[in-house]
Amino acid sequence: MITSVSTSTNTPDGSGVSVAHSPGKLILSGEHSVLYGAPALAMALAQYTEVKFVPQGPGEGLRTAFENLSSGVDYPLKLLHKFKSSLDKRFDQFKRGELPVHEILTHPDDLAVYTLASLLQDGDGHRGTTMTGIGAVGHLPHPGQLSSRSELPIGAGLGSSAAVVAATTVLFETLLDRHKTLDERYERVRFCERLKHGKAGPIDAAAVVRGGLVHVNDAEVSVPTVHETHGLAEGEGWYWVLHGSPESSTGECVAHVRARYGQDAQLWVAFAQCTDALTQALSDGGDVSALLRENQSLLERIGVVPVPAQNFVKEVAALGGAAKICGAGSVKGAGGGAVLVRLQDHAAMADLMTRHPGKAWSRLRMATQGASAGRAPRYGRAGEGQI
Repeated sequence: MITSVSTSTNTPDGSGVSVAHSPGKLILSGEHSVLYGAPALAMALAQYTEVKFVPQGPGEGLRTAFENLSSGVDYPLKLLHKFKSSLDKRFDQFKRGELPVHEILTHPDDLAVYTLASLLQDGDGHRGTTMTGIGAVGHLPHPGQLSSRSELPIGAGLGSSAAVVAATTVLFETLLDRHKTLDERYERVRFCERLKHGKAGPIDAAAVVRGGLVHVNDAEVSVPTVHETHGLAEGEGWYWVLHGSPESSTGECVAHVRARYGQDAQLWVAFAQCTDALTQALSDGGDVSALLRENQSLLERIGVVPVPAQNFVKEVAALGGAAKICGAGSVKGAGGGAVLVRLQDHAAMADLMTRHPGKAWSRLRMATQGASAGRAPRYGRAGEGQI
């Protein structure tokens, strides 16, 4: 469990504006398999999503304005409870096989507003249990605009939806003066994320809430040590590349894999052994490249790595490095989402990317803190070739 308490607070400035931020995440090993009891290893990515609330004049609603998601939606504050209940019912329909996972949320902005609604009641409204530390409040938030901007590409395996949930949670914890422990915040992000993916594993929530490097095994979160020779904390010899936006959502990929490999116990053991070996190698200074290649091979086996991404991974290997898909990948189309690259020759990496014009890439830097109140550190959009 995550047991420390976040003490960061944020008071609105003179204009009443309040802001919170969350890092993204990158899975080093364990995507998909973590949903079947295998461990996962991930890091918080020092590229951020900011969520901002601006109170407005008399009115009854919350207006959203989420960058790269939508042109905005109006949500009546007095109907937030009914709104949450309707999405809980849609999730139940999904579980009964009556609704596709991508139809649980009817609008991209729904996830953040659902997060707020869930903070305003004791029970989770779905299973009849109580979310510890999330209590009913005697008043609703003021009418206003809830907006966001982000350095994280949507649907690329960099934790964009978890970051929105985590930042929104921290924002309204502050506005409602109901600060949570990291454990409570972690559970909240997982609970809300289930609407996006059908089944929310622990790794995204652990990374964006805690920050740093996290290892998750049976929902228990630990902090592995990293040998200095690997340079993971500084991003030396580590990169991410956005190899096209996936055409299938995380939920679709999860459903695809579950239908074909959900009962293949030996496969998930192989994933678990690879993750454990990688964690050990990072701790003792051992070879990580061979383990990244092994992980990529397993992901190709379950069919979530499009052929163009496979070819890019081979190009990296030809230069003496290793690469793998990070995140759900895709089960259709050419885009594979985020690719992790381990290549110690920076000049070779830069030359490789000149052969892939238009693909965003960056040195991989770790965020040492999770979701917090206030502006994101070093805010600046990641772009093509930004290193």
